[in-house]
Amino acid sequence: MPAVNSPHLIKPGSRFDIRATKTHGDNYHPSRKEAEEQFEELREELIQWQYKLYAEQKQKLLVVLQAMDAGGKDGTIRKVFTGVNPQGVEVTSFKVPSKEELSHDFLWRIHKAAPATGMIGVFNRSHYEDVLVVRVENIVPESVWRPRYETINHFEKLLADAGTRIVKFYLHISRDEQKERFQERLDNPGKHWKFSMDDLRKREQWDDYMDAYEDALNNCSTNHALWYVIPADSKWYRNYAITKILVETLRDMNPDYPESEDDLSGVVIE
Repeated sequence: MPAVNSPHLIKPGSRFDIRATKTHGDNYHPSRKEAEEQFEELREELIQWQYKLYAEQKQKLLVVLQAMDAGGKDGTIRKVFTGVNPQGVEVTSFKVPSKEELSHDFLWRIHKAAPATGMIGVFNRSHYEDVLVVRVENIVPESVWRPRYETINHFEKLLADAGTRIVKFYLHISRDEQKERFQERLDNPGKHWKFSMDDLRKREQWDDYMDAYEDALNNCSTNHALWYVIPADSKWYRNYAITKILVETLRDMNPDYPESEDDLSGVVIE
């Protein structure tokens, strides 16, 4: 599948250094005002493409979002997909696996949520948790999680071969930005529900998570399922960059309205 030209693309076979990658949008766009205006235009185009994709019922698009806690996954979904036809977009949030899910292989719950034809599927967290959390938290030994890179690549190839375009975004925030967002949640009673004491424990494991993300991104950015690392300290740039990539992806997919199965030329509404 063709790659969307973006400074945030991890080219297959290249070596990505997560700690050397900028997290602020000012490094990539000269004007916040212009980026916000361009984002609004791109989102309108996204809405039109999504409508055609849903009408055509031939192709499907899977959008994967991964990030550290407070990385902006929920905000991205809310901002980027505002205005789309809700019938044609399905968001799946992958929490801690249930007892039933744990009784199957780690991809069982993921495959069930893959988008059908005409749909955009959005994964808020994903199958990558099984090479991230399970690694850092020592839930399973390395002999179990390390082979999963190859398993994931085969799984994504299966989806791609079945007509699914896959675009994966890692929302890259700095440790300082995460601190500010956590503090905002503590300061705002309306956001207390979004804060967990476990977030602080995971924050102490920041370096371990960076290592795990770096390995996952390097091992699993393939021609059929590319990873994009989005500077996400700046929400305005995050929204612009992701929407631009999605619009360019849909332009390449080029869905169109189907022809009517009936001859409508002589139809008269009385």
